Amino acid sequence: MAESKEIKKAIFPLAGLGTRFLPLSKVVSKEFLPLVDKPMVHCLIEEALTAGIEKIIFVIPSSKKEISEYFKRTPKLEKILKERKREDLLEELKKIQELAKKISFSFVIQKEPLGDGQAILLAKNMINKEPAAIFFSDDIIDSKIPCLSQLKQAFKTSQAPILALKKVPPERLPFYGVVGVEKIANRIYKIKEIVEKPPEGTAPSNLAIVGRYIITPEVFDYLKKISSAKNKEIHLSQALAKMIKDGKIIYGYEIEGEWLECGNKLGWLKSHLYLSLKHPEFGPELKKYLKEII
Repeated sequence: MAESKEIKKAIFPLAGLGTRFLPLSKVVSKEFLPLVDKPMVHCLIEEALTAGIEKIIFVIPSSKKEISEYFKRTPKLEKILKERKREDLLEELKKIQELAKKISFSFVIQKEPLGDGQAILLAKNMINKEPAAIFFSDDIIDSKIPCLSQLKQAFKTSQAPILALKKVPPERLPFYGVVGVEKIANRIYKIKEIVEKPPEGTAPSNLAIVGRYIITPEVFDYLKKISSAKNKEIHLSQALAKMIKDGKIIYGYEIEGEWLECGNKLGWLKSHLYLSLKHPEFGPELKKYLKEII
């Protein structure tokens, strides 16, 4: 068996237009929508850090400045908070700075929104022929063991691309990428096919793809082949499907935890409410309020 390689780098494709969140996304990038008191991307970075990621490559359009601004120090604001003796808020700002010190950030510009596959391909030179994690910002996983940590544990033995999977009700399957599988161990599957948004009643299983992946350098080669074929948009799922067709092994891992889907307004509202109700400070009062108004 090949020597197990550590996953130290992650790619965050963030160059989407966020059209499902218009008109708000005209002024606020989707990944900066709040979940309780943090932007979504903050939650993703925390997961990456906890799972041992040391470097994140953000793929963004040239217009997005929020990430670099979010992690910059704000001396003027800090001065005002000190004068007002708001030590609690100063502590929150300090936590953001500490997070930024623990992980390295790089940025790649995607000039046009030509698919998540092209965004990932643009980060190839920063990965240096290593396996890497992929985080899609639509998906937050609330779990005791971070989602990426679960995938990394499975990758130690597989040393092949691995997708996060979650079971969903049959009526929801047409909204997801769904996999046909062969079960090989507890929670671990060999992927036999990938079907994007299968019509009702045609899905090959009840396992949907969640927005977390570990990819190997070979995935970049397949993305490049698709790009060379002059496809207008390139998607990661296309590369993985072609690899399976060519006899390459792709695995899936059925993750533990609550899958919070934040890719549309209703999903984000549900996720925001779910996490707010769990919050130790806000949850109890929010539960009382909901009982009053429902």
